[in-house]
Amino acid sequence: MFGLGWFEVVALVVIALLVFGPEKLPQAAAQAGRTLRQLRRMANSAKADLQAGLGPEFANFDPADLNPKTFVRKHLLDDLEDDWNDTSRAHNREVLNGSVATDPEPIPELGYGEIPPYDTEAT
Repeated sequence: MFGLGWFEVVALVVIALLVFGPEKLPQAAAQAGRTLRQLRRMANSAKADLQAGLGPEFANFDPADLNPKTFVRKHLLDDLEDDWNDTSRAHNREVLNGSVATDPEPIPELGYGEIPPYDTEAT
């Protein structure tokens, strides 16, 4: 619930009991619920008005897309994830078809004092 753990919820209930008292707490909770419903209704109405005013070409418009994190994730990172998923799907298909060896060749171990091979073209 809203990213809160049990300890935080219990702490909020205890604070609410201390602030409002046991007699007024149910009334305060009911008022908070009404206010939250009214705010949600207003937000949904504003979103619907915005989408109606923008016209049919913006039917899929979501105001959350204006958040920079959401924008970057949607337009940049999703493409990378799609490319990665396509590549891994193709590799998995090749493995299932048997056209790719699944076991790599074993790497020979070096003995004591041996120097590993050095590739001058790679550096």
